[in-house]
Amino acid sequence: MSDYSAPLAPQLARLIRQDVQGMHAYAVQDSRGMVKLDAMENPHRLSPQLQAALGQRLGAVALNRYPGSQVDVLRHALAEHAGMPEGFDIMLGNGSDELISLVAMACDVPGASILAPLPGFVMYAMSAALQGLKFIGVDLTPDFELDEEAMLAAIEQHQPSIVYLAYPNNPTANLWDDAVIDRIIAAAPGLVIFDEAYQPFSSRSYMDRIAGQQHVLLMRTMSKFGLAGVRIGYMVGPKALVAQIDKVRPPYNISVLNSEAALFALEHAEVFAAQAADLRAQRAVLLERLAAMAGVKAWRSDANMVLARVRDAQKAFDGMKAHGVLVKNVSKMHPLLANCLRLTVGTADENAQMLAALQASL
Repeated sequence: MSDYSAPLAPQLARLIRQDVQGMHAYAVQDSRGMVKLDAMENPHRLSPQLQAALGQRLGAVALNRYPGSQVDVLRHALAEHAGMPEGFDIMLGNGSDELISLVAMACDVPGASILAPLPGFVMYAMSAALQGLKFIGVDLTPDFELDEEAMLAAIEQHQPSIVYLAYPNNPTANLWDDAVIDRIIAAAPGLVIFDEAYQPFSSRSYMDRIAGQQHVLLMRTMSKFGLAGVRIGYMVGPKALVAQIDKVRPPYNISVLNSEAALFALEHAEVFAAQAADLRAQRAVLLERLAAMAGVKAWRSDANMVLARVRDAQKAFDGMKAHGVLVKNVSKMHPLLANCLRLTVGTADENAQMLAALQASL
């Protein structure tokens, strides 16, 4: 991992944008030797039989060739898997993060801005900053619902180029009122982008309602499907709109190994669907146990994470880490998240260890 605290020589510092030098890099916690429940990953691995089959398949990939038609095979497979409407198209990214950056790049015209509810996924604001777009954050209500009045007022005032709606939201893990969403879409003068990263665990999707929406895009990722290490994100929307954004995508941005692994996973979608079903069941157990724990408030979840408030988040985080369990302390991300921890839903055994560590650390 790079040492971001290392001083930069003066002759080099003048070459790097001042705002970049003042930024904090995206932090990845050291999880060696820990029960890793900090990044909303699917804890299930492939069976030995599927591991062997995948290894054999990847070994036959032509690594000496640039990615070609097989990436288009993946595009069509993902479009079918997602139920993409007629008249829409799909583009792939190296994870959703790249797609978020590419949208900001494509929309970088004078006066462009990005609007999103807060607290939310940090990459929306980061993509705006890196591309030189203005970012407008609109606070959620204390119960983490969309503040409709504030959202509509901000849209009217700032006329944003892009409005992001994470569905479910990260880190609050909740869905929002569809009627409020419809009014936001109607008011938005630019693009509205649904980020459905946690769709495998959600009770609803906007994919069923996107048809006919000419300024709405929908993103998903295979990370929560169970392939966080493969880095495949995809975005669907009206063909003409996707075609313009696709122009700023780097050539060969999806490796042959990643595309082949993703195709293999889609061919065994029932395995990953069963894993998601298990995690949804484990989430219900986790929420029930948290509700019975004194000094803890947990919010409902439509994702593979649970947001929980404790009396002292830093003390609880440090205590859990000392017990060998790594979660995410989000208490400093936004005032609404004061003393909140984000708990990834793991296996039954991992969740039991997490709950025991939390109880011991309160």
